[in-house]
Amino acid sequence: MDAGFPLVEVSGSPYERGVQHGRAVPSRVQGSVALYRDQLARRGVSVATTNMLARNVVPKICAFDETYFDEMKGIAHGAGVSIEDVILVNCRTEMMYGHAALGAARAALDDGCTGLIVMPAASETGRLIHAHNWDWRDACVDTGIILKVKKNGGRPDMLMFTEAGTLGRHGFNEAGLSLSGNFLTSDRDYKGDADVPLGLIRRKMLENESMTSAMRMLFETRRFCSNNLMLAHAEGEAVNFECAPDEVFWITPEDNILVHANHWISQPARAKLVDLGLATTPDSIYRQRRVTETLLAANGKIGWEVVKNALADEFGKPEAVLSWPSQAPHNSVSCTVATTLMDPGAKTMWVARKPYESRNFIEYRL
Repeated sequence: MDAGFPLVEVSGSPYERGVQHGRAVPSRVQGSVALYRDQLARRGVSVATTNMLARNVVPKICAFDETYFDEMKGIAHGAGVSIEDVILVNCRTEMMYGHAALGAARAALDDGCTGLIVMPAASETGRLIHAHNWDWRDACVDTGIILKVKKNGGRPDMLMFTEAGTLGRHGFNEAGLSLSGNFLTSDRDYKGDADVPLGLIRRKMLENESMTSAMRMLFETRRFCSNNLMLAHAEGEAVNFECAPDEVFWITPEDNILVHANHWISQPARAKLVDLGLATTPDSIYRQRRVTETLLAANGKIGWEVVKNALADEFGKPEAVLSWPSQAPHNSVSCTVATTLMDPGAKTMWVARKPYESRNFIEYRL
């Protein structure tokens, strides 16, 4: 039986946490580095240029939160890789698509994901449900980890699913906040100087005690590219943020549910932006609709089996809600790497690795 993703627990100073992270899963960190080094090489970017691009991001990281750079240095030391390697895996979206050195790479944007939130009023358990399919490179089934961050300088403890070597992807904290992210792209992306990397924004949001402070931070932070963020609180609140680099468009639940895939949904965003992602991921339109319909069909009694079935929908296979391994740009293979179910009120998540093979959900608790 699949043992799932390894649990990595870290605590102490930022540098100490990083060292613990790197030492716990060095082969997985090295696998993350190898994946993105290879992805950039396939885009015609040399090792020297990759390292130069990574070093150029350091001032942005330090200006946003210098402790994040300390944690990255610790990961590099613990895993036996370079600091440029760790910056690369933490800033992989910006590095893979956002720099002039990448030429035509931006024409092959192909990231994925489908996320959902069920409000307590529609939940069979009476508690908020937050769930997510992460669609990306198949190699990540062997580089993913569950990261538990404790005693983080007075910030809430966190439990997150992420790639080894990174500071966070999606998860929840002890204050009841939960967060997931989906890929979006627009005609405003990757213009001007690089701003705060998306992965660091997600980590920062989960370090907040309240939705208000997490949202305020998001609205005050400029990004280098677009992204969708789904933020919820266990006590029964949720907001979806469609984020352009310089503007945030918000959506709140309808019929006590929120569902988002990889296209812009809010009317103001669709009126103001050009969606550049639908040309490569048109399946996003039916993914969002089919998950919504599955949840609504439960008539306000949405339990975990309903959520699992919604995220296992195979219409359009392999380009489905549950994405089966298929060819991606630059001779890569993409799939649903993991399905994550989160009950932030119970401080519990369940994660299935390679859910297209086996819906074997492993429990992790904060």
